[in-house]
Amino acid sequence: MYIRVLKEALTSILSNKMRSFLTVLGIVIGVGAVIGMLSIGAGASDSILGQIESIGTNSIYVMPGGDDEITNPKPLTLTDANALSNRIRAPHILRVTPVMMGQSSFSLGDSRIQTQVFGSYPEYTEITGLEIAEGEFITASDVDTRSSVVVIGPDLAEGLFGRTSGVVGSTVRINNFPYRVVGVAKAQGGNQFNNPDLQAYMPITTMQLRVTRQTIPDQVQYIIIQAQDSQSIDLAISEAQQVLRETHRLTPRQGNDFTLTNQEDILDIANQITNILTIFLAGIAGISLLVGGIGIMNIMLVTVTERTNEIGLRKALGARKGDIMLQFLTESALLSLIGGIFGVILGWGLAQIVGTIARNSGTPLIPVVQIEVVLLATVFSTLVGVFFGWYPARQAASLQPVDALRYE
Repeated sequence: MYIRVLKEALTSILSNKMRSFLTVLGIVIGVGAVIGMLSIGAGASDSILGQIESIGTNSIYVMPGGDDEITNPKPLTLTDANALSNRIRAPHILRVTPVMMGQSSFSLGDSRIQTQVFGSYPEYTEITGLEIAEGEFITASDVDTRSSVVVIGPDLAEGLFGRTSGVVGSTVRINNFPYRVVGVAKAQGGNQFNNPDLQAYMPITTMQLRVTRQTIPDQVQYIIIQAQDSQSIDLAISEAQQVLRETHRLTPRQGNDFTLTNQEDILDIANQITNILTIFLAGIAGISLLVGGIGIMNIMLVTVTERTNEIGLRKALGARKGDIMLQFLTESALLSLIGGIFGVILGWGLAQIVGTIARNSGTPLIPVVQIEVVLLATVFSTLVGVFFGWYPARQAASLQPVDALRYE
């Protein structure tokens, strides 16, 4: 019985090829958009979380500002960073590096590039995972003597020298001051909004003296702490809080004038943001699927009108109400299923195209086509056909045989 119903549904669909094609097209676009958007969202999520995890899950960020009750919060300083580096006071803290950031103008001959500069300690590479392709990173001696040395990213080296190797020992001008290039960082990948390969790094003491020139001589923007391991994070946070409260001379009644955030907290926040973004994209794409379902309902209502005589004849020959409903529901579900299958192909193709564009532009985005998303979209498209085909099927099944046979 079901095979016969399926054959009749296929015959009905193929008898109006253009109308069926246009009906299926709405479902194809809807399913393709859902799969494409979810795949791009999953790829973006993996890329963002991967970049955060590359720093290490045992990293802790110390940011200025804490409880609102403190009227004059003290800034973070090199003194704070040095105190946190004391293994006697903080035995579960492995490494500490203060960080400064600022925009600077790099020039070499006719080449001029405005980019971001980071000032830090030698420990910056071990904490953040930054790798050096040529030369070396800044040393403790560079920090102590405020040396005019700089480590540049590969894209910055390409923009200034026209090459990424053989530039160590050369001199560039930063804000019109000469600096010696001591190293070139290994390529990390990025985009036009955040490109670490275009960044530069120098001793934080040099940056405080020549780049930022703040009123408080040893002020820093934030401090990165690396715990001994992921199991020591809570102990490291507790020790850091105690040390900073002592260096900031906070009384027991006062709250903290700093904020400690570990990598797990940042991962959770980033994960929530990417999930919201993915749901938002899927919701927009789902509207296309809804429009496609409405198109199926419209076509099925037209089909019921066109086949009124046929329905009356079937009922006169003994077809039950359920038989008529099954026939029309099968047609609408089959239209949606066909649209869902082609929509999967379209969505996969869209994801591959976006991945190719991202790869060619240097953006770290690899769309992930998940099998559960494909199955969900296909099943959901079929259910859309059943849902929107139910009303036309009910209309067809409710026709009286005599009225249907007399219909012109």
